[in-house]
Amino acid sequence: MDFLGLAPWTLSLEPWSALSLVVYVAGVVWGLVAIDARPAARLGLALVWPVGPLAFVVTIAILLAASLIAFPLFGLAVLAAAGVMWWVLT
Repeated sequence: MDFLGLAPWTLSLEPWSALSLVVYVAGVVWGLVAIDARPAARLGLALVWPVGPLAFVVTIAILLAASLIAFPLFGLAVLAAAGVMWWVLT
């Protein structure tokens, strides 16, 4: 079983997963130290802090998708740009 690049028989991390683990642990430590709340709330917020940035990305993606429909000229421009990028990169 290989979970996030961590194989139980090697105990080594891939560089990207090691970096993401360091960032997550730093966020948990910061959340435990800096949040002014009761211990249970501190622990809960510290463990689920990545949900906030993920929610931001999802919200922006939804707004972008809605703007493609609400503003057809913008949608046409995005479609043309995507076509040009696909043509250039392939």
